[in-house]
Amino acid sequence: MPIFKTPFNGYSVKFSPFYETRLAVATAQNFGILGNGRVHVLDLTPTSITELASFDTADGVYDVAWSESHDNLLVAAVADGSIKLYDLSLPAEANPVRSLVEHTREAHSVDYNPVRRDSFISSSWDDTVKLWTLDRPVSVRTFKEHAYCVYHSCWNPRHAHIFASASGDCTVRIWDVREPGSTMIIPGHEHEILSCDWNKYDECLIATGSVDKTVKVWDVRNFRVPMAVLNGHGYAVRKVKFSPHRRNMLMSCSYDMSVCMWDFMVEDALVGRYDHHTEFAVGIDMSVLVEGMLASTGWDELVYVWQHGTDPRSL
Repeated sequence: MPIFKTPFNGYSVKFSPFYETRLAVATAQNFGILGNGRVHVLDLTPTSITELASFDTADGVYDVAWSESHDNLLVAAVADGSIKLYDLSLPAEANPVRSLVEHTREAHSVDYNPVRRDSFISSSWDDTVKLWTLDRPVSVRTFKEHAYCVYHSCWNPRHAHIFASASGDCTVRIWDVREPGSTMIIPGHEHEILSCDWNKYDECLIATGSVDKTVKVWDVRNFRVPMAVLNGHGYAVRKVKFSPHRRNMLMSCSYDMSVCMWDFMVEDALVGRYDHHTEFAVGIDMSVLVEGMLASTGWDELVYVWQHGTDPRSL
């Protein structure tokens, strides 16, 4: 499958929910510590990956999310704390169409609501999560209970008002935007939690990835003990992602440079390991439109797209 080389270090990769050959990549110069950033919009062909558009930023870009209602709209989380909106139907000089500046530290993740499709959330190193809608220039609400950086937040795929947030305070919090505070606190790990994701087939299941090298799967109806603890990574787990096609399948990537596939319902849970990156693997995604199509990016400045079960490096 094809490989794309980015000028900066990769941080996040997301397949379009509208076009099976399109994906977006967030990148940051100098490993995201200092320097510029760039958002790439890429198109897959049978033999290559071509760039449809790119947008430069004055600071590194840590995450991107596609709109669930507009096929040309992208949201990006930027290291200067801003949330930027890009419209691919407009010329480059007209972008970003909006820059939302409320976070006081790095914006680290963005996620679009897949049910209501008119709102998205952003999480930040300022310990907060913010709720936004496209028709408002300011946030709708700020969620402030975490005691340390919020590295990731994501919407429940079935319930329009519910999302989860993962923090360096070692907890995952469950929120209902109709309620004044969090509705559940899961003390998931003894070390920082870097990522979380909801199961696409069971709205009560959530996965977490932590600095403690493990992936855990939780049932929010009985969260005192995890359903599964997945061991196999040698360093911190940076991202976790449930399959949009198979209930028991889960994907993760790590600072050990690997991407792993898991079946969390069987004893030998590790069903695939990919060691194609030569630096930290920090961004992963699974295509909603093409079953088994995977993507990853990392600090080696490479974007890989491949079919599960094949070698990501084979052309």
